[in-house]
Amino acid sequence: MIALRPITAEDDLFLAAVYASTRAEELAVTGWSDEDKAVFCRRQFDAQAAHYRENYPGASFQVIERDGVSIGRLYVARWEKEIRIVDIALLPEHRGTGIGTKLLRELQEEARSVGKSLTIHVERFNPALRLYERLGFKQVEDKGVYLLMSWNCSGGL
Repeated sequence: MIALRPITAEDDLFLAAVYASTRAEELAVTGWSDEDKAVFCRRQFDAQAAHYRENYPGASFQVIERDGVSIGRLYVARWEKEIRIVDIALLPEHRGTGIGTKLLRELQEEARSVGKSLTIHVERFNPALRLYERLGFKQVEDKGVYLLMSWNCSGGL
């Protein structure tokens, strides 16, 4: 069973590990030691967490659990006209299993029920970009490294 729960201070190490897992492939080619990679990821995670807290006040910051075991994170901001997926990430062994699709479809249903668009910034080369496109998200802005993707229940942008 997939469930969401609010993050707590006790989740810090887990959430840092989820973040590091999203950077592993990119860092594999650096030639850095494991220790250097770990320090880099921790600093980047801390900076990202501070950025999210500052720029998304009131957002829901949740841990994704499968059968009571923490497997990822889902951060969502709900604004007047838009629901923004701030971040969604699963540990590698849980990617490609349909969990992300299930959560995204639930967010699409929420957006549909309240008449809002559903948006997310996606790195241009993120493999998940194909998932968003398959679920009907369309690129609405090119921010260089990131693409702003939007899903609208009416099919328009």
